[in-house]
Amino acid sequence: MIGSVDEALRALVREAVDSTSVEVVLDAPTKDWAARRNAPTVDMYLYDLREDLRRRSRGFLENRVEGAVQTRFQPPRHFRLSYLVTAWTQRPEDEHRLLDAVLVHLLRFDALPARVLEERLVAAGARVPLFVGLPPPEDRGFADVWSALGGELKPSIDVVVDVPVLTPVPGDVLGPPVQQPLTVDLRDTDGGGTDTGVHRHVPPPPSAPDGSPGSASGSSSSGDGRGGARPVARARRRR
Repeated sequence: MIGSVDEALRALVREAVDSTSVEVVLDAPTKDWAARRNAPTVDMYLYDLREDLRRRSRGFLENRVEGAVQTRFQPPRHFRLSYLVTAWTQRPEDEHRLLDAVLVHLLRFDALPARVLEERLVAAGARVPLFVGLPPPEDRGFADVWSALGGELKPSIDVVVDVPVLTPVPGDVLGPPVQQPLTVDLRDTDGGGTDTGVHRHVPPPPSAPDGSPGSASGSSSSGDGRGGARPVARARRRR
């Protein structure tokens, strides 16, 4: 996931600067690193990675082929990757020009375009939102990031990519689909009766109009001796 986003952003930044003399790297911009730079550079430093809990969902996703379930996945977990994009040259004016070119180019996209995404994300139809220049969360600031790096505060662009991650269900073994209906085995297994060798599906007995279970043969328990139902006289209400 991280490597895919790194390469996608690197491709967009190279399109923005449109120059082979400008390097695009992923290094931490520490004071020692800055002292060793001797060529124009755009640095994309991944300084934060956290899950976007607002987009978490439950359940399962299934991949079906001709109606049969082939694989089962958990819903995608979305992670926000935050990059600190800075420009490094000998003159501040050149750094500002590089930052301006990167900013204008990235603002053209509200999601990473398909041409820079991995083939598996393109095939899955995944959308990878891209956020450029948003204010940092309340729990951190850019000054804190520079303090942790041990360097001086420098103009930068905050670029955030919200990437989905699909995870197969661990240990999930899928059997073949059901091809036959449920059957009941009526063969004698304890030796106490005759083995009929019958295998048939037994439907439940029909219900009587009053909701009580009826007879499977359709006859009433009370009869006229000929197997038919006994007529029931309807009582008349006296006035």
